[in-house]
Parts: sequence; C-alpha cells; structure tokens
Amino acid sequence: MTDHTVNPDLVHKIRIAGVLYLVIIITGLGAELGLRGPLIDFGDPDGTAAAILAAPGQFRLALAADLVMALCDAGLAILFYLIFRTTAPNMALAAMIFRLIQTVLIAANLLAMQAAWLLLSSTDSQTDAPALALVFLDLHAHGYDLGLVFFGVNSLLMGALVWRSGLFAKVFGAGLGIAGSVYLIGSVLRFFAPEVSAMFAPAYGLTILAETAFCLRLLLQRSSRLPASGV
Repeated sequence: MTDHTVNPDLVHKIRIAGVLYLVIIITGLGAELGLRGPLIDFGDPDGTAAAILAAPGQFRLALAADLVMALCDAGLAILFYLIFRTTAPNMALAAMIFRLIQTVLIAANLLAMQAAWLLLSSTDSQTDAPALALVFLDLHAHGYDLGLVFFGVNSLLMGALVWRSGLFAKVFGAGLGIAGSVYLIGSVLRFFAPEVSAMFAPAYGLTILAETAFCLRLLLQRSSRLPASGV
C-alpha cells in the first residue's frame, strides 16, 4: 500500500464519521441497556406492561434514541463510502448498501415497539393486551437481530477496507472483522438456536470494544502523512 496524504477534506469526513459513530454507540446502548431493557421481561407480560405504563417517557425515549441511531447510521454509511471508495470502490459500495439495509430494518422495526405501546396505552385495552404487546416487543428484538445480520456483513467488509486502506492501523480492521463475526453468529443463534443464544451474549462485549476503539480513532484523526501501516 502506498503512502496516503490525509487532506483537510478527508480529515473532516473522518472526524464527522467519528462523531456520528459516537452518537450511534451512545443511543444504541442507551436505548437497549439503559431505557428499554430494564422495562421488559419476556417471561412476565403483566409485569412488563406495568413497568412500561409506569415509565412511558422512558419507553418512548428508547424509541426516539433508536430513531436517532438509525438516522446517524444512514449518514455514517455514506461517509464511510466517501472515505474508502478510493481503497476499493466496489467493496466500499457493498459495505454502504449492507449498512443502509440494516438501517432500514431497524427503523421499520420501531413500528413493532410503537404497536406494543399503542396496545398498552389504549383505553380500550383488552385483558390479553399485555401478552400481545410482549409479542410485538419480541418481534422488535428479533427484527433488531435480523438487522444485525446485514450489519455483520458490513462489519466484515469494513474490517477489510480499514485493513487495506493504509489510513488506520490494521488492528482496527481486525477488530471490526471480529465484531462482524460476532454479530453474524449471534443473530444466527437467535433465530436457529435460541436455547444457546444467552450463553453467547457475553461475546457482544468484543463488538463494543472494537467499535468504540475505532470510533475514538476516527475522532482523534490528525492531519498528517500516514505510512502504509497507518496509525
């Protein structure tokens, strides 16, 4: 790989990508772990309904956070294409497409959350509303994992792009590749071997580590001439 001159325009794109990535990480983890997760118990429909109705703002904030994440994801997909298209244009285009597919699935999947809310908050709710709402919440969880299938492919492609570009240290590319593998395996288990899915959950810590590290690297981009191995 030849040396790369990081011009001001590229530096600007990389730093904006870092900001969007940071927002995605904060809103994504915040929505799942901090807002939505504590309210939902898939083994207790009535308890879940009571928790959501007792904290409607928290539940709707989770929906809003996911929407912000999806918007930032769309922008990040385009930025990454602009950053890496000189490295491997076809691969960069494929990565953008897979990330945008994931974004569309996650955004559309929010309708399942909204359906659960409408069932629970309706003044005409029937006695089976909590059970039906939990079905929609479970559908949302599975829809999220379906989106992660496409994001997993995106991460594998991004790992290869980062590895080949010379703009960044190859360790970041390896990290994204590992993250992509985790996403793909986790989603396959969720759909086809749910009984072992929970045991695999700790592996998602690797995805958080890899993506956060790459996000920080983007934010700390300097304007300089980079060697082939990057920094």
